[in-house]
Amino acid sequence: MSPAVAVVTGASSGIGLALTKHLLSKKWAVVMADINPPSTDLGPSTLFVPCDVSSWEQQAALFAQAFAWHDRLDFAALNAGIDDRDDIFASIDATTPPREPNMQTFQTNLVAPYYGIKLCAHYMSRNAVPGGRIVVTASAAGLYALPAIPQYSATKHGLVGLTRSLAPLADRPGTSITLNALCPAMVATGLAPPGLMDGFPAEHTTPMSTLLRAYDGLADFDGVARDEWRTSPRRPNGCVVECTLAETHYRDPPEPPNESQKWMSAGSSEYWAKAYAERNRRFAEMDWKAASNGA
Repeated sequence: MSPAVAVVTGASSGIGLALTKHLLSKKWAVVMADINPPSTDLGPSTLFVPCDVSSWEQQAALFAQAFAWHDRLDFAALNAGIDDRDDIFASIDATTPPREPNMQTFQTNLVAPYYGIKLCAHYMSRNAVPGGRIVVTASAAGLYALPAIPQYSATKHGLVGLTRSLAPLADRPGTSITLNALCPAMVATGLAPPGLMDGFPAEHTTPMSTLLRAYDGLADFDGVARDEWRTSPRRPNGCVVECTLAETHYRDPPEPPNESQKWMSAGSSEYWAKAYAERNRRFAEMDWKAASNGA
């Protein structure tokens, strides 16, 4: 029997590397995606695929190769991320017109996970038993504002909203895919700029073990061989898990302020479904590149 297969982006360092080693300890096969290879060979149960996740073409090739490796895709950690590549208020110069902003943070942190979720939906539907589990790496900066890196904070807020909005659509008969998000507090990884962690208080640094425990809770890596791993209605889905120090907290969306907003959040779905049914059919048929070029 072939091993369960995971794709981990940003796998060569930090959270991605720790998760890869954790999966290997549980006898998974791991496709490691990153711009740079890992510093050490982790053995035959890993497959390194160079990938800039901000490129649709490179991610599409990554997932095609991952599925072809063992003819299955069970789990994906869409984890790659970068910090800010532009600023607004720190570089105001009233005498010089502003330059076009660098939007790579949005491409890597928000657009790329969207690409990954779409590719997972395709390949996980091709499993012998359709379905799988996806966890995106958001951040505590996706729950609380972080003015030092507003691009990063905005993209991580976006991932929280994307998770909560897409998850109900993913886990249904015929797809059986779960989508959840981790929101780590400060973890010592290479994402931090030089000097940030120098003297950073240890009492405010979250250990990697907290994140791995959260992954276990969302993905149940040990249970993948069970038939109900993909189809049990009790699987976590749409969860946003804050990881801070030794604690994990499942964060609910804000409480609606009145009955009307509560109905908008939970009771209006039939109206949206009816209004968008035809649009969604056209989305499936449309050549978006041709459409964007005016064809």
